[in-house]
Amino acid sequence: MAGGKGKKKKWSKGKSRDKVDNKVLMSKEQFERLNAEVPKMKLITVSAVVEKLKVSGGLARRALRGLAEEGKIRPVLLSRAQQIYTRNVGDNE
Repeated sequence: MAGGKGKKKKWSKGKSRDKVDNKVLMSKEQFERLNAEVPKMKLITVSAVVEKLKVSGGLARRALRGLAEEGKIRPVLLSRAQQIYTRNVGDNE
């Protein structure tokens, strides 16, 4: 008798993502790591800085803008959605 009373389908609770606890203010140690490590990276994006320093996206964007103004990193692509920077190889600028 196919189609009879079988086991009832168990619905999953859905996939759960781990909640990230990124800082919204930079500590002195994080600021020193930003100035030391980020200018040495080949590809610098907001998400890379968020992952490396565990800071919020807005704080990472402001930090990258500051590093670019100081001349430590160079912008490659600045669009509304994504900002891509690279290290400043030639100091001829």
